Amino acid sequence: MSPRTPLPPPPPPVEIRAWPDRNALLVDRAGVLNDLVARQLGPGRIAAHWGWAVLLATGWAFVGTAIVAFAETLDALSMLFGIVCLMIGLGAVVPTGVAIAAGLRKDARIRRLLEQWAELDRDPATDAGLRAPGLSLAWLLPGGLMCAVGLFVCVTVPASARPGADTYAQVVLGMGLGLVCWLMGLIAVTKALAHRRWALRLLPPARLS
Repeated sequence: MSPRTPLPPPPPPVEIRAWPDRNALLVDRAGVLNDLVARQLGPGRIAAHWGWAVLLATGWAFVGTAIVAFAETLDALSMLFGIVCLMIGLGAVVPTGVAIAAGLRKDARIRRLLEQWAELDRDPATDAGLRAPGLSLAWLLPGGLMCAVGLFVCVTVPASARPGADTYAQVVLGMGLGLVCWLMGLIAVTKALAHRRWALRLLPPARLS
């Protein structure tokens, strides 16, 4: 399904619902919930998320390179190089940041729709597939790894820095890249855990008698 396809609407109010029977309601409910889960966790969203992460990191690398060039600038050529890097970096960082924010807003809308459609009824036979454990792990594991890498970079780069204007610029570059890793990893981990909580509320695990 095209990512431009609008999200399904919320379920109609009780007074205007027109399902002929419970089975028809469950069929529509299952179709919408499966579509929403795929839109939130599917391979397309995974590719988009990490694609944004690469673009954001690349953009910041150019911005950081510009900061280093300005700190070390000795001539007009170096200054020009820094300005070009800054323009390229901002040209990548700004639209990528807007795309990430739009993705987060879309996730929030999807979560509200999941809650609303799930509340219509319960159908254990079809709801079990909505847990999507494989997709959740595909978000959780790389996200956790990126969080760890980002925190490691953010801690080790300042600790290894020595006084000097050029060194401070390199710290800004390194910590910015670490922050990108941590932020994008945190978004992925949060998405996986939020879906897991929703799935457990929808279909709690069976209790042993």
